[in-house]
Amino acid sequence: MDRRSRFAFLTVFGVLTVFAGPGIQTTEAQYFGRNQVQYQDFDFQVLQTEHFNIYFYEEEREAAEQAGILAERWYARLSRLLNHRLRGRQQIIYYASHPHFTQTNAIGGAPGESTGGVTEVFKRRMVLPFAGPLAETDHVLGHELVHAFQFDMTGQGKTITESTIPMALRLPLWFIEGMAEYLSVGPADPHTAMWIRDAAANDRLPKIAQLYDPRFFPYRFGQAFWAYVSGRWGDDVIGRVLNAAGRTGSAEAALQMVLRIPVDSLVSEWHGSIRRAYDPVREGTRSATEFGTPILTASNSGTINTAPALSPDGEQVVFLSEKDLFAIEMFLADATTGEIERKIVKTASDPHYESLQFLNSAGAWSPDGSLFVFGAVSKGEPTISIVDARGNKIREVLFEDLGEIINPTWSPDGRYVAFSAIVGGLSDLYIYDLESDDLDRVTNDLYADLQPSWSPAGNRIAFVTDRFSSDLDQLRMGNYRLAFYYPETRRIEPAPSFPNAKNINPQWSRNAESLYFVADRKGISNVFRLELATGLLYQITDLYTGVSGITDLSPALSSALASDKIVFTAFENGEYNLYRVDDPDVLRGELVTAVLQDLGTSTLVDADEDLGSLAGAGVLPPNNRDRGEIVSFLDDTEFGLADPNQFSETDYKPSLSLDFISQPYLTAGTDQYGTFIGGGASAYWSDMLGQHNLATTFQINGGFKDIAALVGYENKRHRWNWGLVAGQVPQVSGALFGSFEDSGRVFVETRDLIRQYNRQVSGILSYPFNRVRRVEFSGNVQRITFEREIKQRRFDRFSGQRLEDVDQTIPFGRPLNLLSGSMALVYDNSVFGATSPITGQRYRVQASPTVGSLNFMGVTADARKYWMVKRPFTLAARVTHIGRYGRDAEDAVLNPLYMGYSSLMRGYDFNSFDVNECPPQSANCDTIERLFGSRLIVASTELRFPLFGVLGIGSGMYGVFPVEFLMFGDAGLAWDSRNKAFFLGGDRDPLFSAGAGFRINLFGFLLAEIDYVKAFQR
Repeated sequence: MDRRSRFAFLTVFGVLTVFAGPGIQTTEAQYFGRNQVQYQDFDFQVLQTEHFNIYFYEEEREAAEQAGILAERWYARLSRLLNHRLRGRQQIIYYASHPHFTQTNAIGGAPGESTGGVTEVFKRRMVLPFAGPLAETDHVLGHELVHAFQFDMTGQGKTITESTIPMALRLPLWFIEGMAEYLSVGPADPHTAMWIRDAAANDRLPKIAQLYDPRFFPYRFGQAFWAYVSGRWGDDVIGRVLNAAGRTGSAEAALQMVLRIPVDSLVSEWHGSIRRAYDPVREGTRSATEFGTPILTASNSGTINTAPALSPDGEQVVFLSEKDLFAIEMFLADATTGEIERKIVKTASDPHYESLQFLNSAGAWSPDGSLFVFGAVSKGEPTISIVDARGNKIREVLFEDLGEIINPTWSPDGRYVAFSAIVGGLSDLYIYDLESDDLDRVTNDLYADLQPSWSPAGNRIAFVTDRFSSDLDQLRMGNYRLAFYYPETRRIEPAPSFPNAKNINPQWSRNAESLYFVADRKGISNVFRLELATGLLYQITDLYTGVSGITDLSPALSSALASDKIVFTAFENGEYNLYRVDDPDVLRGELVTAVLQDLGTSTLVDADEDLGSLAGAGVLPPNNRDRGEIVSFLDDTEFGLADPNQFSETDYKPSLSLDFISQPYLTAGTDQYGTFIGGGASAYWSDMLGQHNLATTFQINGGFKDIAALVGYENKRHRWNWGLVAGQVPQVSGALFGSFEDSGRVFVETRDLIRQYNRQVSGILSYPFNRVRRVEFSGNVQRITFEREIKQRRFDRFSGQRLEDVDQTIPFGRPLNLLSGSMALVYDNSVFGATSPITGQRYRVQASPTVGSLNFMGVTADARKYWMVKRPFTLAARVTHIGRYGRDAEDAVLNPLYMGYSSLMRGYDFNSFDVNECPPQSANCDTIERLFGSRLIVASTELRFPLFGVLGIGSGMYGVFPVEFLMFGDAGLAWDSRNKAFFLGGDRDPLFSAGAGFRINLFGFLLAEIDYVKAFQR
């Protein structure tokens, strides 16, 4: 939603290049920072429906047409539910896969792997990837369209200024995101219900103030809150509360205004409804420890331990975890003891893998247990990667024509790998021949085909699909069922599974006589076993929370094909823990009361399930809710369904439109020296895809001579990014003083002003090799002129009569014409904590020649390294050299380099000196002079740790509040040709400082650094 970050480059770029005095001639878009790489060039077209412009490219054409139908259906639902119609046409930008989505330019930065879509505020456009299964795409589309309604209902016009930003941006996430999730999913949501049951069981149901705490996931708890409000007051109350919040700017005030109940009482009653609904469910369920042995929990790993993959002998398990804090990475552990043996794949600091598909995918062992295969994204392309148990890469295959690769599975003979892939926005099954490098597309349709698992006998592949439950004519997506694919005959047939539940994650038993899977029968995800010979179903686990990964489709189960063992992920107390089951008696499970109704369709009727009730473990309270409009709309798939024959299509033609205007201001006045005018404004434009961006700034402070104007253009159409900035910025300095003439009879008031006019055209070009390394080039032409303006007013000293005005403007100094450029190599794989980098490294090496009126070479070499020596302690080190070399490197017109900025050398800034440090009779102060030169080098070390976390105040690494304590030591040396450094035979020695301090983070921003410093010199 914050696209101003993109234009910060243009503004800062322009201001630096134009404001900077001679000597700072080079510019860079970003000193450090990771790169957003656009690996592909997307040729977009526009699909026009009644209310939408849908931007797509050729490979997603079929999916885009389906998205148009779904979008119109959501528009009909939401406009009725919220009693509002959007102003103007709604823009939707679709990408065929998440790796393509991360290359978007429309949202001012690369979206994270867990981001399913974004609705930004300036153009109210929705930017999202196709999710593969149409049901998941439909959910995200509905969620993001709710945001578009929220922005439109709480905004004050089409043009965004600082005073007209939609109020929805100022409302809390639990209010906004929870509302979007509820309106797009409804109250029947076993995954969110699992979160709420877990919170209730552990006395963690949030009070109103705690809802603002990010530790209470706003999507889940916000959805449950809105489910209660609408279930009690009716679905129409949501639109009324949103309108009230748009007027008041307060979520709590809006709720109290519309519902006529104190918010604390409302939350208390919500908690009561949760306990009344779920306490009876808890009776009869058991904890995960009664079914298996915990092997990976927060005590020996991270809080997220998911996507397990058991080795064939059941002795080792590969899993994904945030154990090392920096990212979701792949680890190998002993499946018996839970001891983590090693990290197999790094993603935090290794730029090779951009994604391990941690939300939706798990890997698989080779039949002999020597190799491991997993799906990943590398250089913007999906891959299957094969490593050994030590993480050594054995083979990697890139698939340029696919979008994402999910859940690979190995054939028993080791020759083939089957996987699910997203292609053109839709999911299908593929089989890859490792010997011949042939890729076989098994399915090619709109149905979801997911999570293949090859049987030990090799004759069939179990997978998850909605092809036996969906009606594509009405775009009614059914529940996920189990199915079998037979490679020899290419036949697909259904497998017995629960019709009114999600059935996912099939895993074979050792002898291929049974199939384990996860189903949310009765609203709770548990492990089940299908006995293939009889078609009987057995329930293996009976948890109160559930067997689940991060999302409701994440793999959470694995079996060992050469033993009886299985492992599963249980969601407990907000954590994902891995359990091992190895008792054959337990493996048989409890026979489920279900009968096979029709062998031809494998449809099951569950005699224990009340299919018509909106109550139970998988439904959000209250239990006594009416059916309501939301449930009716979600069930009525024909309402609002559009005719695709009425859609039209055009080529995308980029054109700039206004995004944002800063708050303009204007002041004016007159005095004895003339008219004073002050004012200014900034405006930002872009095209719909964010490939072309324009920023303009105009400012005047004083007279008409003091006009500053900048215009900057940025082109991000291709992998090579480039920009241009042109403008003028005047700098004014001067003095006002008085004197007497004519024997004291005439008083003379003189204003002496010196103006420096910087006029410059600059350009920058950058190419990212990958996420962490790039090369930058820049060039600029600059003309700097000076003038002196003297204004004198003469007055009769005794009468005060104004006698004479004398104004004169005279040249001052020589003009400078400069041509400069730079080339820089930048690397940054550092990983940030709450306030600073905690691991990784960064460096920048830059050369910047300047020719013309001055001739010199600017050089920058900056290297930084971070080690987490022992969690959570980080050791940081830095060495930086900045210098000017060449004939005019020390010309008097150039400002000398200054080492005393706190970002370079702490303890020597402008407010750090005592008068006693400078001899009173000396023309120069050596202590201060030693901070200036044409070249400088600084080095520093820091030991950092989160203060509250180390003291045990609060939970997590940072405790109750992200405050970082640091101890540091700095050393620095500045020199020039007249004052040489000691290592060049001169007498300039280094300066030193040491101290301690705090860095304080607030809402994701570094609020302040407070240091106690002791400076000293040799």
